[in-house]
Amino acid sequence: MKIVSKSFVLTLLLFIRITVYAQNNTQDKISQVENNLVGNVQIEGEKPWNLLNRMAFYKIPGLSIAVIQNYKIAWAKGYGFANDSSKTPVTTKTLFQAASISKSLNSLGVLKLVQEKKLDLNTDINVYLKSWHFPYDSLSKGKKITIANLLSHSAGLNVHGFGGYERGTPLPTIVQVLNGEKPANSPAVKSMFEPGKRYEYSGGGTTITQLIVMDITHMPYADYMKKEVLTPLGMTSSTYAQPPRDVNQNLLTVAYNPDGKPIKGNYHIYPEQAAAGLWTNPTDLSKYIIETQLAYEGKSAKVLNQETTKIRLTVHAGSNVGLGAFIDKMDSTVYFSHSGGNEGFRCQYYGSLEGGNGVVVMVNSDNGGIIQELINSVAKVYGFKGLFHPNIKKVVSVPADVLKSYTGKFFIGPPRTLTIIEAEGKLYAQASGEAKRELYPQSPKRFFLKDLPYELEFNKDADGKIHLIFYGDGGKLELKRAE
Repeated sequence: MKIVSKSFVLTLLLFIRITVYAQNNTQDKISQVENNLVGNVQIEGEKPWNLLNRMAFYKIPGLSIAVIQNYKIAWAKGYGFANDSSKTPVTTKTLFQAASISKSLNSLGVLKLVQEKKLDLNTDINVYLKSWHFPYDSLSKGKKITIANLLSHSAGLNVHGFGGYERGTPLPTIVQVLNGEKPANSPAVKSMFEPGKRYEYSGGGTTITQLIVMDITHMPYADYMKKEVLTPLGMTSSTYAQPPRDVNQNLLTVAYNPDGKPIKGNYHIYPEQAAAGLWTNPTDLSKYIIETQLAYEGKSAKVLNQETTKIRLTVHAGSNVGLGAFIDKMDSTVYFSHSGGNEGFRCQYYGSLEGGNGVVVMVNSDNGGIIQELINSVAKVYGFKGLFHPNIKKVVSVPADVLKSYTGKFFIGPPRTLTIIEAEGKLYAQASGEAKRELYPQSPKRFFLKDLPYELEFNKDADGKIHLIFYGDGGKLELKRAE
């Protein structure tokens, strides 16, 4: 009979104790995150919210999150339902549409070709386009569009985003999308102003990079991205295929509108794969974030090396636009990030350039307000500097008759309007095509939103007419009455 040494038993007991402590510590962190949700703006005396309560408030069926700490996934968890009708729960394997986060992974695929000297960042894109050529006109003022312009949204192009297609309806080719030809449901991609002048977000420009990849590699886009990007990153659950035939169909979430109702066909199809077509989950996206962090420090090169990664995460346009990601310095910490919004889906990720921290949140709903609230909670619990800046405001009381005098429609930018509504002693603002949002009074004339960094001020002129001033990122703007 073999005698087990006393030192081995002690080592085993110590290992078990450490493991149990780590598990208990993680569970404690998860509980703290679940119960510390707050908005970017807090009302004085307001207590933090619970995650499940906020999901109910926003009518969000399902949510998935992953937290990254010290270059590792600290934990990942799913909440609610991928399919509310069948009560299929969200798990860490459940797949969501990544929407515009697709652009981040697309940039890796494009820059891999640059790294291999098959593309040049600063060459006219028509040199590489074979099945279609960009139709330069007088608006481009003789300047040529480059791949760097397309990836940094500085090409001066139109088509901000795409609406997708109901399942079972005809799908356009990429050339038809770029030409705005039926069955495409978006306009032709063309110049609005000369390339390099300024930042102008364009999913249309990203779609051109999709065609460049296909023309250069002679491969279907989804196949190239799986082989050269997703598989090397270990994102084995993810796909760019549209429709997503190469994944377990039971893992696909149903998309829901702001009222919590499923959209027709359960989700839309996006042939504009580079701009909006990735199906993934926070666990897989965390692998992309961690690899980016390691590559930036020269510790890994599964897809891009350190030199190319640093080029990608350098500001190329505007104040914070890299190649496929936004670069923001928050306090003393720099983060790369991207958000996403497809029909019935919202998502956001952040990754720090130093320290290996990050977070990913995805929901199967058009209501994305909970995402920043949850990220704020993660930042508070884990001490992620810069991701949360508490802004505490005091609310005052305003008589109902004064609130009613502010109601009406105001032009945001014709034909879009902002409707001001009074109900049960509260004031609300509703922009065309968006959900109604409560306005909170910080004075009898000035109001703020809790989920957006905007304020509204109501002033009365000599004739007694109400004028509305909108305060936002671009300064102040007077909104004229629409009636």
